[in-house]
Amino acid sequence: MRGPETETPVWRIATLFPNQGEWSEQEYLALETNRRVEFDNGFVEVHDAPTDKHQGIMVFLCFALSSIARHIGGAVRPGGLLLRLWDQKYRQPDVVFLRDRNNILRQEKFWDGADLAIEIVGQGLEDRERDLVTKRLEYARAGIQEYWIVDPVQEAVTVLSLSGDTYSEAGLYGRGDIVKSPLLPEFALPVAEILEAN
Repeated sequence: MRGPETETPVWRIATLFPNQGEWSEQEYLALETNRRVEFDNGFVEVHDAPTDKHQGIMVFLCFALSSIARHIGGAVRPGGLLLRLWDQKYRQPDVVFLRDRNNILRQEKFWDGADLAIEIVGQGLEDRERDLVTKRLEYARAGIQEYWIVDPVQEAVTVLSLSGDTYSEAGLYGRGDIVKSPLLPEFALPVAEILEAN
């Protein structure tokens, strides 16, 4: 029979890891977990696991981009791949794409950039703020040419194109529209199909 001590979290396990603000880039890269963990200058951000709907949309978009990647010699990866935006800053976009699979940005442990990043907005306020505001600024600063924001709650897809060092809105697409990529003219999808992916 288990006692009360077996029903509480093992808080002491946290002492095995650095304090927030004290993580090194090497410690972050050595972290082994099945959770989505992003890194910002000594701090780790642990995010909720994606929902089934979220995963369905992500797989649909990866599948659609994989045929383009094969055709033009590019590379596409689903969420979980580390994307180094700059020193001490890592994100894990839901989808990343490079037009050239041999691009030096593509490395084994992480990519040092991407041509296209896609985020599927979570339902929480913090998730929305991060995908709609924070990552918009970060991905622009990192020089990612195109950023798609898929918002299942608003049933919309926003396409942002890099203009100088900021994004301009290339299009806001609703359920009845076909979303198009300025960067990849062959990448055009009905928004309804994206939203209903399962």
